[in-house]
Order: sequence, then C-alpha cells, then structure tokens
Amino acid sequence: MSDFRLFLSGLMIFAVITGTGNAQVRVQVEQVQIKAKTAVTKRVMTVEDLFRFQRVSDPQVSPDGRHVVYAVSEITDSKANKSVSRLWIVPSDGSAAPRMLTNSAAKDNHPRWSPDGRWILFESSRSGSGQLWVISTEGGEAQQLTRISTDASSGTWSPDGKHIAFVSAVYPEFSEKPFAESDAANKKKAEEIAASPIKAKVFTKLFYRHWDSYVEDKRQHLFVIDVAPAPQGGLTASEPRDVTPGDRDANPTSSTFSAGADFSFSPDGTHLIFTAVPAEAEAWSTNHDLCRVPISGGTTEWEALTGSNLAADGLPVVSPDGKMLAWRSQRKPGYEADRWEVMLGKISPDGKLLSMPVSLTSELDLSFDEIVWRGTDRLLLSAESEGGKPVYQLAVSKPNVIEQAMTVGTTSSMTLSTDGKVLICGNARMTYPTEVFRITLMDEFTKTQAPGLNLSHANDGLLAELDLPQPESIKVEGADGDPMQMWILKPPGFDANQKWALGYLVHGGPQGAWADSWSFRWNPQIWAAQGYVVAAPNPRGSTGFGQKYTDQISGDWGGRCYEDLMAGLAHMEKQPWVDTDRMFSAGASFGGYMMNWFQGKTTKFKTLVTHCGVYNFDSMYATTEELWFDEYEHGGPPWGPNRESYEKHSPHRLAASFKTPMLIIHNDLDFRVPVSEGHQLFTTLQRLGVPSRFINFPDEGHWVTKPANSRFWHNEIFTWLREYCPPGTR
Repeated sequence: MSDFRLFLSGLMIFAVITGTGNAQVRVQVEQVQIKAKTAVTKRVMTVEDLFRFQRVSDPQVSPDGRHVVYAVSEITDSKANKSVSRLWIVPSDGSAAPRMLTNSAAKDNHPRWSPDGRWILFESSRSGSGQLWVISTEGGEAQQLTRISTDASSGTWSPDGKHIAFVSAVYPEFSEKPFAESDAANKKKAEEIAASPIKAKVFTKLFYRHWDSYVEDKRQHLFVIDVAPAPQGGLTASEPRDVTPGDRDANPTSSTFSAGADFSFSPDGTHLIFTAVPAEAEAWSTNHDLCRVPISGGTTEWEALTGSNLAADGLPVVSPDGKMLAWRSQRKPGYEADRWEVMLGKISPDGKLLSMPVSLTSELDLSFDEIVWRGTDRLLLSAESEGGKPVYQLAVSKPNVIEQAMTVGTTSSMTLSTDGKVLICGNARMTYPTEVFRITLMDEFTKTQAPGLNLSHANDGLLAELDLPQPESIKVEGADGDPMQMWILKPPGFDANQKWALGYLVHGGPQGAWADSWSFRWNPQIWAAQGYVVAAPNPRGSTGFGQKYTDQISGDWGGRCYEDLMAGLAHMEKQPWVDTDRMFSAGASFGGYMMNWFQGKTTKFKTLVTHCGVYNFDSMYATTEELWFDEYEHGGPPWGPNRESYEKHSPHRLAASFKTPMLIIHNDLDFRVPVSEGHQLFTTLQRLGVPSRFINFPDEGHWVTKPANSRFWHNEIFTWLREYCPPGTR
C-alpha cells in the first residue's frame, strides 16, 4: 500500500509517492498560482520590521538600456549593528528576476557602468578599507583597482572609458608629492595619531569638525587613474594622481551642496569639472564654484567657471554631444535654501566655458535636485512639489517644463539609457521604501499617476504582511490666509466612531518637508502603528510649495510657522475621531526647536518629544559648524545689527512658562545642533520640576542611525508616550 502525500513548495504542488522498498518517486503534479480562499490578515508594523526591510539605492541603467545594476543594503544583525551591501542586476524590461551580482560579506556600493557596458565600477570595503573595484558584466571575480591608504569613493568613468576619477580625503601638506611618497606620508600620520596616547586636537581655523566627525585638517581631493585592458583579462590601473592638490576641498563637505554627481570629465576626457568648496570663509560662505583642472595633475591653480556668481553652483552635467554644460545654481549668497535654477553654457571639448551661462528655469518656481540629459535638446529634472518629487522634462531650445512621469511619491537617482528611451530611477512612498522603477519614455508626454514598472521587488514579501495605511493629503488655512498642506495617517484598524490619540509630527530643516516618501529614522507609519492618528504638517519654511513660502521662515522661526502649525492642530481638534485630551507632538532638528518653542507657548499637548533641537540661539551660533546657516537666518552674527533676531524666537527666553512633560534626545557627535542645547534644556526642566527625561547617544550625530541605537530610540519614545499620552481609542 502506498502513502500519497502533497507538499506545497512556493508556487508548485508536488506529490511524493512512497512505495515498498523505501523507493520514492517525486512527481510534479501541476504548477498553479496558490490563492487563499480567504483574505490574508495583515499585521501591524513593528519597530523590528524597520530592520527587516531591504534598502535599495543608486540604480544605474546600462548604456544600451537593457540592464540595471543597483545596491541593496541588508541589516544582518541589528543588535550588533552589522549590515552588508551587495550589487544586484536585473533586465530593464522586467523579463527576469533580479540576480545578485556581488556576494561579499562587506559593503559594495555606488555601481557605475563603463561607457562600453562591459564593466561595472563600484566601491567596496571587502579589502578592509574603501577601495574601487570592477566586475565584468559577463561574470567572474571582482578586481581591485585602487590601493590608497585614505580610501577611494565616488568613482566615475571618463567618456572614453580610459580614466576613472574618484574622491579621497588627504592631508594637504603631502598632496604635491609623488603618489607613493604622499600616500606613505598620509598612512604614517594617520597611524601615529591612532597610536599616540595624546588625543589632543589643535585647531587654527574653522571647519575643524563637520556633521558628526572631526575633519582633522584633511581635504577632499580628486584623483585620477588610467585604466586599460590587461593581456590576461581584466583591467590594468595606473598609480593614482592627485589632480587637485592644495589646502582646499575639491568636493562638497556639506550634503546641502552635494547632488551626488559633483564632478564630471570634460567631453575629451582631458579635464575634470567639479564642485569646489569656497576658497576662504568656508564656514560662513556658500560660494561653491564649478572649477576645472587637467587630469594630468601638477597644478594647484583651479580655473573657476562660475566665479562671477557669489552663491552656490554645482552638479556639472555634460551634454551627450559634448557641446553644452548644464548645472544648478543659486542666486542668494549665504542662503543654503535658495532655489536651485538650471543653468546652461557652451563648452569646448576640454571643458572650458565658451559663453555666458543662462538660466533655463528663472521663471519657474521650482528648485531642481537632479539633471539628466535626454539627447542634446532636452533635460530630465526632478524637483519637490506639493509633498512629492516628480520627474520633469525641460526643452533646452524653448524653455518649458512638462511634468511627465513618476507623479506619485518621491523620485531619486535618475539614470537614462543612451537612446533616451529608458528612464530608471528610485521611487518611494509612505507605503513602501525605495524600489527601482523603469519608465519608458515617448516623444509625446502625458501626465501619468503610475510610478512605472517595479524592477527590484526587494520588499514585496514583507510589505505583503503589513497593514500600512494610505496617507491622506489635505490643506488648511494657515497664517496670512495661506494654505498649508498636511498629511494624515490613520492607524491600522481605524474606526471613525471612536476617539483616537493624536501624534503631531513637525519636520526638520526648517527648509524641508514631509513628503510622500519613506524614512528609516522618522517614519510616520511606525508612529501610526502604535495606535495614533498621525498628522504631519508642512508649515511656513517647507520646500516644494514655492520659494516665497520657503523663504518666509527666515528670521521668523516662532512666528508664521508657529501660526501655521497651530492652524493645522486646530483642524485636527475639530475632527470627531480625535481625542483632544490625548495629543502629543514630536520633532527633530528644526522640529526639535519647535518642540522647545511649543514648551513655552502652548499647553495643548500632554507631552513633547524633542530630538536634537535648538534651545538657545546664542549658544547655538557659537558651537555649530555651518555658520552660514545661522547668519542668514538671523541677518548676521549675534553681535551684528540684527541682535534682536537671536533673542526674539529663542525658546530659552520662555522657560518660566515651561510645564509640559518632555522627552529630550541629544547626541554627543551632533555638531550641527551641538549637545549643549539638550543639556541646557534638561537642566532648565529639572530645575523647574517639569517631568523630563534626557537620552544621550555618545556614538551618534544629528540622527540616530545604528540599528541597535535605533531600536532603543524608538522603544524609549513609545514607552514615554504610553505613559503620558496613551495610544488607541477611548
């Protein structure tokens, strides 16, 4: 007698027939699509899910448009802060599933196709330090190209594929020496510092620290290597050349002025065009220029292509025919949140600017982040707009912009096939993290609500498990009668007949926005999953709602922006499903500042959560590293004629009115809003007897990014909220 059993395996049903003599026969019965007879019950998202998501980034389409390579980061041990990053490749038409291209236990990132499509250049830590590697698109083992003691990043091919440029942070005093000598000197100095029992740091000028680390007098320089086919296969690489020697950064040190593609080769490959940090007053100037140097090296003289503009320039992109250079530019010196316009100028084959630049977007109230040439007469652009980031097309000969694709969510990392027909980009929404999408471009464009074809599908399985509410976008009347956009996210299992606790989240910046996007730091979905109705307003100062709206925060942090926020809160209080006795507010950076301002201005909230927020504008100015920000926001330094601006909206003045229980989070490596701001606030609250708790991460900067710390951060916040503002219904 046989035993007949059915086994379910993926999308296949198999029968295993077991007969006498222990013989087994495996029979494929039928390939079927398994469908549940009843709907699958989705579950509520948890903090642990944040560490289960695959983090997709940097998609790059092959020159022929047939394949896409991208990076996927995976947290392998969240408790030990361990992660890996690998490269994946997929046909751009979606005809096959993605396959893993590299399988290192380290971090592989920043893939870039060679112009002939035969090689993929990438960064990897597999050798113990960050170096450039290549792998053949036909398979085989990866090959290491660089061995530089100061690491190599942001590798970029020349148009003919014979050269590769990259960034490395070096001690400038050695940069004019031959490479072997300078690299040895850099290595020796770094080792001596690490081995010395004396850990003193000596500073003689500003920008001695930045964001979350000390600069240590290093400068980010551009290097070039020559590459050629090797007789035995693979590529040969020359010794690197420092082509930007001297005591100046040849790459943006602030992410505000970096667009991800901060340098490019000239059409003939003989020069580099790059975004240079200001030659002087770099801590209080935004005057980044496009400069040009020969790749042969040997000069400390950088030719400034945009020297007449005293505000920021960057993102140089050469047209496919090599005749035009497009870049982005700001007009207001010292103002990092000014609108980015798209500029155009004629260039020579070696990258020299031959004509006065013209703005293609001076009449458009949009600030552009990315620029991609489509042929020689059109540009693809991305810009924030109304809580999202669509793709736009700009005709060069007759300036006009047509919104054409990716009109949902937030677009990033645009890359285009050589024939201009296949657009590959990242796209994210509040309901899914970044995935790789393909958009087929036609000559005639129509607005579409579809995000294109998902190629990566990295998170399909996890997303299928989770109950992630759809965000709702509304507008309320704010200060001066102007509309304010606001996102509302209702918790899983929402019942409009019940009263729900409210979480009111204020974004950072202040020139930033809550967008239809995904974040692994401040994710509205995880807050809603706790059982709160979440409101995420975009008040005065937010980006994507016109430059005037953005500008109106400057010098008025506690003014119209506060009125906008109170108007948004008033709207939520009117909703029959909001429990006005259970409302909290939370925010980071500028949002943290606003929590401190709320502390002295309103008692509507049961509790406040402030993360790395400004408390005292005087101490903030004297301890932050990017002085241009405070000086523009307040019209100069504190001892200048606009002294009253520092006092007018500084939360520390309102301390006598502090009453609301408060959770404070501030970190030792936060050099943007230094930890002293958190110490002052906590001391004040404790002295006043206001219930308060101070969480300090000594190993984090402005954000909490390490997985183990992130888990602790979320759990501490939600535990605090459950005590002072219990979630759910009443």
